[in-house]
Amino acid sequence: MLDGKKVLFSGMQATGNLTLGNYLGALKNWTTLTDEYQCFYSVVDLHSITVRQDPAELRKRARNLLTLYIAAGLDPEKNCLYYQSHVTGHAELAWILNCFTYMGELNRMTQFKDKAAKHADNINAGLFTYPVLMAADILLFQSDVVPVGKDQLQHLEITRDIATRFNGIYGDVFTIPEPYIGKVGAKIMSLQDPVKKMSKSDENPNASIYLMDDPDTIIRKFKRAVTDSEACIRYSDDQPGIKNLIDIFSACSGMTAEQIVADYEGKGYGDFKLAVGESVVNVLKPIQDRYAELQKDKAYLDSIIKTNAEKAQYYSNKTLRKVQKKVGFPERVR
Repeated sequence: MLDGKKVLFSGMQATGNLTLGNYLGALKNWTTLTDEYQCFYSVVDLHSITVRQDPAELRKRARNLLTLYIAAGLDPEKNCLYYQSHVTGHAELAWILNCFTYMGELNRMTQFKDKAAKHADNINAGLFTYPVLMAADILLFQSDVVPVGKDQLQHLEITRDIATRFNGIYGDVFTIPEPYIGKVGAKIMSLQDPVKKMSKSDENPNASIYLMDDPDTIIRKFKRAVTDSEACIRYSDDQPGIKNLIDIFSACSGMTAEQIVADYEGKGYGDFKLAVGESVVNVLKPIQDRYAELQKDKAYLDSIIKTNAEKAQYYSNKTLRKVQKKVGFPERVR
């Protein structure tokens, strides 16, 4: 608990460009949690360097991502929006937790296996201990809840195991985090391969809608979206392409799948795809306009970055000092 509220932690990597899936599946829902939770939302740039990055590009993407957090509706006065690399407690706590994490646990992590397969020329120790840094991210703020998808549930489980192990040795040090169970964000699939999630790392530019795509690009991508040969609009697993478009339309328009199917009964895919594209344009335009305004105000963004980093550092130090004392590190002379 912090200031009478439960603590919620989440973050996104400063790599690639955020997609419509990132927004509808996560970011949009984050904006509704401010009043209920004390929220820490990190730009997780420490995690990003497990894969080689262009330094200038990483800095640019990190700033763009933090700006998008604000443009999408996260109030930096009510939420703590910060760069992971600006809060030293993440790396310091991760080292300590490394010493309480077993090799066998890390060997079982499926994400390491997946990433190692994709980056066979750079299977580094950071890639292997990635889940420990993620555990530090969560435990550093005594997080009560963490929004996670199915692909991240394993990371939360190892976080809970590490925290429970540490508490078993040293007493009640860490809050044991729970998965956030709230309104489920829309699961948005690829426009070109609708059995796969929309991804910012997809090599096919037509597969994903990016938050900064202009209206013409958005409409063009939807016109090219993969459907099927049935030529009818049904919400069915047998028509994954159409089902995905209905999910997107529903998330952007507020209509239910049933309403959409009824409205477009007997109509062709062309008209339907255009309507879905226009609904996405309408949702993204206010975000894009706000983003453009923020990008022009360097002083404001710099002040947010500084203030929020200081806030995150302050709260993280409370946990870190407690942990350092428990494991036997000498007290720092101030």
